Amino acid sequence: MNPYQSLPPRSFWRSAVAEPEIPDIGELWTPKFAIGQDDPVLTAGSCFARHIGRALRDRGMNWRDAEPAPPGLTAAERRDRHYGVFSFRTGNIYTAAMLRQWLAWAYGHATPPDEVWHEDGRHFDPFRPAVEPAGHATAEAVAAARRATLAAIRTAVAEASCLVFTLGLTEAWLDGGDGTVHPVCPGTVRGTFDAERHVFHNFTFDEVHRDLSAALALARAANPRLHVLLTVSPVPLTATATGGHALTATTYSKSVLRAVAGQLAQEHDHVDYFPAYEMITGFPFKAVFFEPNLRTVSPEGVAFVMRQFFDALDRRPAEPRPAHRTPPAGGEDFWCDDAVLDYYNPR
Repeated sequence: MNPYQSLPPRSFWRSAVAEPEIPDIGELWTPKFAIGQDDPVLTAGSCFARHIGRALRDRGMNWRDAEPAPPGLTAAERRDRHYGVFSFRTGNIYTAAMLRQWLAWAYGHATPPDEVWHEDGRHFDPFRPAVEPAGHATAEAVAAARRATLAAIRTAVAEASCLVFTLGLTEAWLDGGDGTVHPVCPGTVRGTFDAERHVFHNFTFDEVHRDLSAALALARAANPRLHVLLTVSPVPLTATATGGHALTATTYSKSVLRAVAGQLAQEHDHVDYFPAYEMITGFPFKAVFFEPNLRTVSPEGVAFVMRQFFDALDRRPAEPRPAHRTPPAGGEDFWCDDAVLDYYNPR
């Protein structure tokens, strides 16, 4: 006997990946902890995270909207003002450093800067410039809106069973004076870029691990029962400020984020990793889940990811259709010592 003789078919490349049709590749995730139908679930993170909250709500699960829209807004107005997108109106949280920053502000470990951006007589929050596209009437209104969001974070985290956080980027723009992290480069969505003040930074593995560990510690201090489910957005970088190629910059960012998420899932019983990234970008899927721009995930891709998510939670992994087994051929496997392991494949 050897350890490979007791492994299930999903642990072998041929039976798990090479033979099934793309829609039938399954059992990609075995949840570490249960998420029940009535368990309050929070979602936050990069733009791909918006799909998760909507899918939870459509499934009838207890997705927590801690900042519901005021009455009287149209569906378009709610969307444009970021109501119902994430569990709180932080806007996209692309980096682990930004999640740490929001939680530190919420729990009084740091104080948000007083800075307000001005444009056409309106006032904007530098740390979520797209959340109120028409801005606020006064600087105090900006501060009041942010205080409401920080209060919503505190309330939601205290009541939640699980936080689903989607990591998006390692690249960020920092304030060189106080070190605060911006969601986007000043001067793009709003604001004015100052080359002497706004500093580009590409976070390393150690830095992302540090910031995400600190963020989760803040959340767990407020709610020791909180579970955390990490994902990595499959959406590539729109552009890289490194000066390098967008493809290699994307590979760096996603590799770091995936490695950190996996590391934290190994280190903590209350942290798990859901492989949405692999389900969209893995080369066996041949980019079929991307729109023609090779960046936007198609509705079919989102549906595939969420079906995997709910199948795993229901403990009902999709059964693959019977596949035609083919005898091993020559080629690269001839030179790979580990190719012999397929001999122990039960299928």
